Amino acid sequence: MIIVVDYGSQVSHLIARRIRSLGVYAELVPPSITAEKIRKMNPEGIILSGGPKSVYEKDAFKVDRRILGLGIPVLGICYGHQLLAHTLGGKVIPGSKEYGKEILSAKKSQLLKGLGKHEQVWVSHGDSVVKLPEGYEAVGSTDDCKIAAFENTRKRIYGVQFHPEVQHTTNGMKILDNFIEICGDKRDYSIKGLDRKIVAEIKKAVGKEALIMGVSGGVDSLVASVLIKRATPNLYCVFVDHGLIRKKEQEEVAELYKNLGFSHFLMIDASMLFISRLKGVADPEKKRKIIGKTFIEVFEKKVDELKKRHHIRFLGQGTIYPDRIESAKSSEQAAVIKTHHNVGGLPDKMKLRLVEPLKDLYKDEVRELGKLLGIKKELLWRHPFPGPGLAVRILGEVTPERVNILREADAIFTEELKKSGYYNKTWQAFAALLPVKAVGVMGDARAYGYIIALRAVTSTDAMTADWARLPDELLERISARITKKVRGVTRVVYDITQKPPATIEYE
Repeated sequence: MIIVVDYGSQVSHLIARRIRSLGVYAELVPPSITAEKIRKMNPEGIILSGGPKSVYEKDAFKVDRRILGLGIPVLGICYGHQLLAHTLGGKVIPGSKEYGKEILSAKKSQLLKGLGKHEQVWVSHGDSVVKLPEGYEAVGSTDDCKIAAFENTRKRIYGVQFHPEVQHTTNGMKILDNFIEICGDKRDYSIKGLDRKIVAEIKKAVGKEALIMGVSGGVDSLVASVLIKRATPNLYCVFVDHGLIRKKEQEEVAELYKNLGFSHFLMIDASMLFISRLKGVADPEKKRKIIGKTFIEVFEKKVDELKKRHHIRFLGQGTIYPDRIESAKSSEQAAVIKTHHNVGGLPDKMKLRLVEPLKDLYKDEVRELGKLLGIKKELLWRHPFPGPGLAVRILGEVTPERVNILREADAIFTEELKKSGYYNKTWQAFAALLPVKAVGVMGDARAYGYIIALRAVTSTDAMTADWARLPDELLERISARITKKVRGVTRVVYDITQKPPATIEYE
């Protein structure tokens, strides 16, 4: 096992996922972890993640120095790289800012074994190590950062200023692979057979009792519900329509669960309630919180109704590992990007015991598990859809008119992507409605309508993403259909911003 000490980087989870993909189990732990706790966990390696702070700040996160004396190999990434140098007697100063792709000049070394003399890496830092501790050697540099990688092979302590875990670092996986070799870890982590193990665990925990579960048709809730159904027939799946779902979503999800043989599938239409509570609200965080609170209220009411007729004692959830770690606040050090309403939000007073079959898995592992369960690929690779739905793709106030406009535009975009074969070539694609209007010409008259922004990205993990290079003729066809068919739209634009600096979603 390799543990990842999470100092708040937005891609800390990605480090653990990459290590797991190389056949070694990885787990995130908070910065407060002590040498004693690490000794009990008995990992073969330790990775210190990146983070938003500076090591010389008063409230900067530290590392228990005794950890560095345990004899366990340590790799510092970005902030972790700076923290190692600072803790061991080196010097870190502000300056030499680098963001995005850079070229690393690499020397022969244990950590960078197998890399070329010049490698593309991805960086995001405002501080730099300018002096190394005694006994440490610089093994990599960029034009603006002379100590971009260092190592002490005797102590087996290593640092890199760049991010090997992101796809834009061309041979980043090789660096992580080298670290695993240094650790001597067994590559015995796999999800093979995990479906049978999880089903057996659910059977043991639940017995013949009934469960209730909120489902959306998304991959997490779908895989979780299929696992629970295999363990017990007493599963009640509830789909809450908050009026902010995609076109024909109700029918498609109902048909999906019917075809999968679910006996107890319940649909709640609460669209009017959600839309009314969003009236006049433009702030994205307020929108999320209103939707989250209302969802809990609607779901809780249905639970109370069912508990009168059925002996329900368990609540199923599609919580995955990043959800659980973040909601448990082991990542309090992370800079907040947005609030998720579907994590840890259901109240304790429901008095239901949680069943979370996916709680130790990442999204890619969930999809692999879904394959083991025989779920069709098109269901497992359906594009992600945010819990608050179209509300966070409508910038500004949510109104029935705006919801209808966006739903129709989004449906056309998705339909054209599927017809052209580009749906499966993108990680996520959707339409957003901007809170401004622009002049257009409809027939012989001037028109004043909304602007629709199209967003399509390629990615392997959603931690970083590039804009999809869709063909001009496809974009032209989509734009023409939207402006012709969707009343109230006069202009269509295509978003070509990478993540970072942008997020994938607009709010």
